[in-house]
Amino acid sequence: MNKPVQRDDNDKRLDQAARAGWLYYVAGRRQDEIADILGVSRQSAQRLVSLATSAGLVKVRIDHPIADVMELARRLADKFGLKQVEVVPTDPYSESLTVGIAEVGAADIERRLNASKGQVFAIGTGRTLKAAIDLLPKMNCPQHKIVSLAGNIAPDGSASFYNVIFAIADASKARSFPMPLPVVATTVAERDSLHKTPLVAAALKLAQQADVAYVGIGDLGPEAPLFADGFVSRVELDDLRQAGAVGEICGWAFDANGQMIEGHTNSRVASGSLPSTRSCHVIALAKGDIKLAGILGAIRGKLISGLITDEKTAGQLLNA
Repeated sequence: MNKPVQRDDNDKRLDQAARAGWLYYVAGRRQDEIADILGVSRQSAQRLVSLATSAGLVKVRIDHPIADVMELARRLADKFGLKQVEVVPTDPYSESLTVGIAEVGAADIERRLNASKGQVFAIGTGRTLKAAIDLLPKMNCPQHKIVSLAGNIAPDGSASFYNVIFAIADASKARSFPMPLPVVATTVAERDSLHKTPLVAAALKLAQQADVAYVGIGDLGPEAPLFADGFVSRVELDDLRQAGAVGEICGWAFDANGQMIEGHTNSRVASGSLPSTRSCHVIALAKGDIKLAGILGAIRGKLISGLITDEKTAGQLLNA
């Protein structure tokens, strides 16, 4: 099997130039808006637009594959009423569920962290988010607060490997508020008791005040992350699937229409309620066939208002 060709810095700069050219010539964005969207200075945005022209990318349309994925993003946002959609090219040789979207997710998080106005960031958990946050550079952002949306205690009492609150706090130097809870409590009474402790109650309250949230979408297939990581048993997973669950966010299982499953493990999820998209911009990072039903359910139920995905998944969502 042929291996994908490594992209050099010139290719990446042409990618940026193509994005800038599309935003300027097709979307009609001003250069200051382009700078904000791409996370660069106004001068850099101007140079990227010029490069798009001088490199022959701009004709009647943007003559570059990036233009296709940006058009997919626009159509996806229009169809589902999403505030933000980022689509990356699909690598046909890769089976990874994080490559591509982790890089774009990291860039989006970095851009928002670099904002001078203080915000509350709510952070979910999972493999894709961990991959994105591992790519963040070292920053100094004391103006922000970062709160975990999910418990960070694994079934054996250790810190959950895929909880990322400490990693993003270390990268950003922002004040962090972890959620010292299991993902799923043993009983409803245990969950209620934990929520009443002052430290947990303060974190739960802050999470509901979030300005922006980043979450992963877990599938509920036979080897679902919730099961693979030991948070639910095989019987509990099967019960959720029989009840119509197609995906989960921070342990909260939902059906194909984005409605939370009543009872089952949802009655014992220790995480706080997901922030409402009416007051918080909730951005999901997810792609792949195995996550398609969960992504679509989250969109239908308005559990998310933004999506970072790849072109194959975007096309499948448009045809759903």
